[in-house]
Amino acid sequence: MSPHGNQSNSVSSRIIGASISGVLEIACFHPVDTVAKRLMSNTQTIFDGKQSRGESMTILSKTIFGKAYEKGFFGRWASLFPGVSFGALYKVLQRTYKYGCQPILKDWMKPRFGPSYERSFGQKTGKDLLNATSGAMIGLGEIVLLPLDVLKIKAQVNPQVLQGRGVLEIFRTEGMALYRGWNWTAARNMPGSFALFGANSFMYTRVFGTDGPKNSTFGQIVLASVAGGTTSIIVSSPLDVIKTRIQNKPFDDPRSGASLLKDLIKEEGPHALFKGLTPKLGLIGPKLCFSFTIAQWLTARIQKSWGEN
Repeated sequence: MSPHGNQSNSVSSRIIGASISGVLEIACFHPVDTVAKRLMSNTQTIFDGKQSRGESMTILSKTIFGKAYEKGFFGRWASLFPGVSFGALYKVLQRTYKYGCQPILKDWMKPRFGPSYERSFGQKTGKDLLNATSGAMIGLGEIVLLPLDVLKIKAQVNPQVLQGRGVLEIFRTEGMALYRGWNWTAARNMPGSFALFGANSFMYTRVFGTDGPKNSTFGQIVLASVAGGTTSIIVSSPLDVIKTRIQNKPFDDPRSGASLLKDLIKEEGPHALFKGLTPKLGLIGPKLCFSFTIAQWLTARIQKSWGEN
């Protein structure tokens, strides 16, 4: 096979693996994402020690299920699927872009910057930092998909602002307002993606002594994905809270991210920056680790079947 054909197959295998991981993630985890977004957007104290357990559980139920909290199991379950169309499109595009393009960008950066990284930090650390840096750059580029993320979150936690409005109408009337909070999104995505790909690479190079998923077992890929996903969530959590609140507020709310941050610290305390961290680690963490595992494992399998080096 020619080098050009091998390179083309490498790109294709990464895009295919990443796309399939996005499809599987949205199919399995959209309800989980809805719960986490609603908990992060909640400004009411749920467990304050002053109310009975029953009252706290009622508040929790109302927070998670909204108007459907009085319905039965299936009614509550159905209420966790608002914005699934936005969510599906956003998640598949995001995972395809993030998991598929990061290794492509890393391969482009390697001959240009790899030697400098290795001279400055050593072979293994240099490789990890190259993975992390390319991940951070990919995270910055995710802001292109921000409008779809905004509409998904609004449908999940503030659906009344979308009622009676078609997608084209929303894009036409709101325009650049759909990119509101792009700077906070970038500030959240870059360190989060740096941590995701950096910690993942660290597990391969330092813990397992392999070159990456292609030379690792499925179990090693799972553990590397867990390390990357967990680190990413913890690092990005404070800015993720601000990003979510910017995106789910009404379109006509003029408050900036700085104003929201100021109000949050004043009214809820600094600990509110980590609201939703526990459910994110327990609920969002598994879906991130799941999709990252599937993308890496499937890409490696496709590359081996196509005879890529």
